[in-house]
Amino acid sequence: MIDLVPPTSAPADADPDAPKAARAHFLQVFLSQRSQMEALVSRRVGCRATAADLVQDLFVRFWRRPLVQVEELNTYLLRCAGNIAIDHLRTEGTRARINEELLPDEQDLRTDEPQAAVEASNDLRHIEAALRELPDKTRRIFLLNRIHGRKYGEIAKAMGLSQSAVEKHMMRALQVCKASLDQDARR
Repeated sequence: MIDLVPPTSAPADADPDAPKAARAHFLQVFLSQRSQMEALVSRRVGCRATAADLVQDLFVRFWRRPLVQVEELNTYLLRCAGNIAIDHLRTEGTRARINEELLPDEQDLRTDEPQAAVEASNDLRHIEAALRELPDKTRRIFLLNRIHGRKYGEIAKAMGLSQSAVEKHMMRALQVCKASLDQDARR
């Protein structure tokens, strides 16, 4: 993994303050580009708050990486912001497809038949069993989101994870739940 710094004529080893100067330059450029990056991401994802979160995640990713040289930091940051928006949309699309597969149709919800209630109870037992077998962190993330209504960003902050990691844990939990329902349907 790499971080972005301005090109210099002397190697970073020659000046002990070079990493500090490079980080200061990166911070200056990032802050000057932040509004443009947020506007770009907001146009793509359709939400200012999500755009601000994604740009903040981008900053944290770069800030934690070792130093390396980049010619046009402004342009590179804008390109990265566009890419992070695309990644977010892909993840959201995958999550939406998984959710659609897990949620019952409205017609299924309107049935008053006792058989439907028994089937729903069986489904719930299978999902609960599947959730118990998940790693603690994944199960906790799932419950915070689905039971307590927490958003991915809130969960990420509370658990000290990236939003991407929370999304991956949720996708895993949803896939396990779907697989348990599929397995039950085959029985």
